Amino acid sequence: MLGDLDSATSEAASRSWWDEQADDYQAEHGVFLGNEVPGGDFVWGPERLREEEVRLLGDVAGLDVLEVGCGSAPCARWMAAQGARVVGLDVSIGMLAHAVAAMADDPAPVPLVRAGAERLPFADNSFDLMTSAFGAIPFVADSARAMAEAARVLRPGGRWVFATNHPMRWMFLDDPGPEGLTVTLSYFDRTPYSEVDDDGNISYVEHHRTIGDRVREIVAAGLVLDDIVEPEWPDDLDAEWGQWSPLRGALFPGTAIFACHKPA
Repeated sequence: MLGDLDSATSEAASRSWWDEQADDYQAEHGVFLGNEVPGGDFVWGPERLREEEVRLLGDVAGLDVLEVGCGSAPCARWMAAQGARVVGLDVSIGMLAHAVAAMADDPAPVPLVRAGAERLPFADNSFDLMTSAFGAIPFVADSARAMAEAARVLRPGGRWVFATNHPMRWMFLDDPGPEGLTVTLSYFDRTPYSEVDDDGNISYVEHHRTIGDRVREIVAAGLVLDDIVEPEWPDDLDAEWGQWSPLRGALFPGTAIFACHKPA
């Protein structure tokens, strides 16, 4: 089904794309994500749902935490400021370089690791909590393996809370305007979206999973699904972010947050 877009190809594409786009991405979205806030901030997605307000992770103080796909690490820095012992992981050295710069004045900089979500370089039962705010999961070819890796490195009773594109977003064009309100693809078409560079090499990849796929992968990994949060677009947010916009946000969700735990 995935054709040539296997794990190695997808990870290489994500690494090169985010390395190349890191500066522009931070220039466009860094303020929204809280990268310039002392101690960082934790924003779950374009709907501006903030962890400080919704507490989907609970009290993180004193916990060993892994953020997967941390990017420039505003979320990891925020959790560290709340008293957690955090490790940030990302496939892109370009994004991690922004994280290093952002935390230069933090009292306790977050350790950073360059790696992918399908092969976490940590021992079994290493963390009390894992989280990801749009990091890694939409871009990995084998998301079932990513769920199994989360279950492996979590301690019994540990939680895994991750945000990704809402699966129904797949049916619509990546257009924040009226053009993006028309269904153009089947919800059940799991063919990966990819782009190629001038040399014909795959330079960007996203992988689609339905809600059912996500639930089955979570359960197959031995995790318990506690909740699926679908943030609503706030009335006072008029900014667009890629295909996310007030127009689309008023009609259907753009983000899905899956909250899971490893049985004790």
